[in-house]
Amino acid sequence: MTTPSDAPAWPASLPPMPVVDFTQFGAVQQVPLSRHQKVAASFLARNWAQIPHVTHHDEADIDAAEALRESLAAEKGGKLSLVPLLIKAVVQALRELPRFNASLVGDTLVLKQYFHIGVAVETPAGLVVPVIRDCDRKSIPELAAELADKAERARTKGLPMAEMSGGCFTISSLGGIGGTAFTPIINAPEVAILGVTRSAERLTLIDGRPSSRRVLPLSLSYDHRVINGADAARFCRAVAAALAQPEGLLNDSPPSTP
Repeated sequence: MTTPSDAPAWPASLPPMPVVDFTQFGAVQQVPLSRHQKVAASFLARNWAQIPHVTHHDEADIDAAEALRESLAAEKGGKLSLVPLLIKAVVQALRELPRFNASLVGDTLVLKQYFHIGVAVETPAGLVVPVIRDCDRKSIPELAAELADKAERARTKGLPMAEMSGGCFTISSLGGIGGTAFTPIINAPEVAILGVTRSAERLTLIDGRPSSRRVLPLSLSYDHRVINGADAARFCRAVAAALAQPEGLLNDSPPSTP
């Protein structure tokens, strides 16, 4: 019987990846990875291998949130995505469940008292995650303007590391493309990430009567060393509740006392 002292150190040795000459099967084209892609791949592989991921899936009724989004877009005279409302909903959920607003450092859980939210953005070089700081202190239009600015600069000029550091929690939205669910990889040293896909009309019963509602799929990946399944379910329910009654997202929190 193997005792703990005899057990191999983690990670255990794995066989090397196979080396295959693909040209023996047909024509190929070789495209070297960019420097950004190689760096991102190493981080993603590390996070996936070293963090025990679990993904919880849920749905949020966003009929009211969509109405608010359209109203705010009309006020500003332009487009407004659902992401700024989602940021505010996540902040509310982080307040209710502070273990999600944390980082695990050795055997110590660092609980953060600030709300800096990262949003994954697709660029020609690959995915980057601009961080919007103090989201609890900013209005939805302010979040929208800052996100648009950072996303545009990320796609054209690139962002300095200072604008992609210090995040508490990350949102990855595929809503403009499609899908029904996925497993986003946690952006270490954070302990959770929320993925959302395209919303859809869903026929449901409300007070015993059929009603069509627009629902948003939620995919929450979390670090199981820090967060249990019940709290993951509660977090998604908190986000869904905030989106179902979005008037509360308009109430900006006063700056916290240092």
